[in-house]
Amino acid sequence: MDRYAVVGHPVEHSKSPYIHARFAEQCHQPVTYGRLLAPLDAFLPTVREFAGSGARGCNVTVPFKFEAFAAAAQASERAQLAQAANLLRFDADGRWFADNTDGAGLVHDLQHNAGLELAGRDLLLIGAGGAAAGVLGPLLQARPRRLVVTNRTLDKARELVQRHAALALAQSVELQAAPLDDCGRGHHLVINATASSLQGGAVPVAGQVLAPGALAYDMMYGPPAAAFLAWAAEHGASGRDGLGMLVEQAAEAFAVWRGVRPQTQQVLADLRAGRG
Repeated sequence: MDRYAVVGHPVEHSKSPYIHARFAEQCHQPVTYGRLLAPLDAFLPTVREFAGSGARGCNVTVPFKFEAFAAAAQASERAQLAQAANLLRFDADGRWFADNTDGAGLVHDLQHNAGLELAGRDLLLIGAGGAAAGVLGPLLQARPRRLVVTNRTLDKARELVQRHAALALAQSVELQAAPLDDCGRGHHLVINATASSLQGGAVPVAGQVLAPGALAYDMMYGPPAAAFLAWAAEHGASGRDGLGMLVEQAAEAFAVWRGVRPQTQQVLADLRAGRG
């Protein structure tokens, strides 16, 4: 059996082992998948030990996505743009390949599962860390009208925007950075890509950022996303957590590792129903 795992801190809450077990069964692939807790100061030694034990790859979650990208000898175009990776593949020559499937997973969940067309819309992305970096490129490729990146540290948002400026120009998207207390109003989609939900923190922006009937999307899922979804409801918006994104990015990762993309609808439906 080929071994994979999700590496993070924390990681015990992750649904990824269940998801990949279902994918392996569906695609008849000899795969086992577990959880690997990495100390905050020992991500690289933890992954090196896992790779050295004969494992084939890993997913990477908070807070290690920048470290994962830096550790790889090769990277996909989307990981290079993000400068962050949520996936490592341990190739036979001993080199590590980094990729980022977060953005593809998010866009697929929004457009196919939630039925939200992104083209021509106004979007607000909260955060400028590894999670935000991973999704900004694919969001721009969906050609919204305008996309604002807001973050507690404005310089980080500006840096992320600058790195994606050429892509935004090519897609005819108005892209800008803004502070949390002045990031506009009336956005059709507001995405929380910060760790505030995981840490139990307050929503870092005012309710005026939401247009009537907007979708407020938290990239976290389950109980950590509850406060953000409640905030959305209080301000007349629809709320959606990141469970669909998790399943869709996992399918992308499975394809990178195994060369076949699983079907996701039943797996997501079962997770929504509390199975797994």
